[in-house]
Amino acid sequence: MKISVIGTGYVGLVTGTCLAETGNEVICVDIDKDKVEKMRNGVVPIYEPHLDVLFERNIKANRLQFTTSLDEGLKHGEIIFLALPTPEDEDGSADLSYVLGVADEIGKKITNYKVIVDKSTVPVGTAEKVQSSIAKNAKCDFDVVSNPEFLREGYAVDDFLKPERIVIGSSSEKATKLMQKLYNPFVRSGNPIIIMDEKSAELTKYAANAFLATKITFMNEIANYCEKVGADVDKVRVGMGTDSRIGKRFLFPGIGYGGSCFPKDVKALQKAGKDKFYDFKILNSVIEVNEKQKTILIPKIENYFNGDLSNKKIAVWGLAFKPETDDVREAPAIYLMEKLLNKGVSLSVYDPEAMPNIEKQFGDSLTYCDSMYDALINADALVICTEWSIFRTPDFQKVKELLNQNVIFDGRNLYDLEEVKREGISYISIGR
Repeated sequence: MKISVIGTGYVGLVTGTCLAETGNEVICVDIDKDKVEKMRNGVVPIYEPHLDVLFERNIKANRLQFTTSLDEGLKHGEIIFLALPTPEDEDGSADLSYVLGVADEIGKKITNYKVIVDKSTVPVGTAEKVQSSIAKNAKCDFDVVSNPEFLREGYAVDDFLKPERIVIGSSSEKATKLMQKLYNPFVRSGNPIIIMDEKSAELTKYAANAFLATKITFMNEIANYCEKVGADVDKVRVGMGTDSRIGKRFLFPGIGYGGSCFPKDVKALQKAGKDKFYDFKILNSVIEVNEKQKTILIPKIENYFNGDLSNKKIAVWGLAFKPETDDVREAPAIYLMEKLLNKGVSLSVYDPEAMPNIEKQFGDSLTYCDSMYDALINADALVICTEWSIFRTPDFQKVKELLNQNVIFDGRNLYDLEEVKREGISYISIGR
């Protein structure tokens, strides 16, 4: 099939590359000329495990191409994916200006039947708005479909190639059949393609992300209570997770959720509720707790140093909002580092992938290190913000030798309490 993807951000690039991998002819459109030129030369603009292999293979096979021309993209594709930014607006709502702006141009340019697919995470009713924007100028038939993505950063290629489910919101039999034909190669193992109306599909994505954010936040609340009563949240987590009604995933406490999806989507659903005079009380609490959780290590650090952090040097391991990505959007590390810098702390930092993105934001206010151990040299403490695998089994003797004081503040509960205690290191974590 001939596919066009408008927008080559995280979702668009993974979508286009993975669709090319199953033999489709894909053109990806982006307005950034430098980015398009780099992609044509085989440069992947984001870090995502395994994406580079598929990217290179499909470019060489001429199944994956890039252009700055919307006209070229629209002429090529029988199915047009809109993978455009929907950033958080000042009031918390999703900004649809990019989506609706392109929809308006599509209406002016298409000359034969197209399926227009909302791949971006969008509020309920967006498909209707896209339909209206295109219909104002369209001289041919078209259909608008909602097809939300469920990609986890760090696992996006596997999630796309082997999806647990595919949700298609469509009221058109013709468009539905085309979408089923496109996705059938990805569900040969029997996982479902779920057909529903457009509004339900749009809400499914928000509801899923809001529920997962709530699950994380609930465990953070339990962890904070564990510290008050002397319980161990890791034992509580295991006891809860073995209940099949609850499940083991998303029960790990820490310093809050971040990234491009959970914070934005929870706020967008909260605002959408307010617009319909519905108060999402649970989501209000989720947002409030998560904001506090991002910096919950600060009072622990202050307490350890008797309230005086001036002239202290602290090492930070992990800057991305989660492992296996270079994405630092809403990363808890950012909030924690900003507060520490404001208290006069100097910071030496290390992350396997995210340092270039952090440097764009913090500039020379941080010391960027070549290795996790380099960050420890002459530091008074270590703070862990992201659970990268390389941080899970450190040489604790080396850690002790490099740190001025033997203390670790762990925002991701990576280590066994007794093991670190035997190493002679003060170890302060979450909920234990």
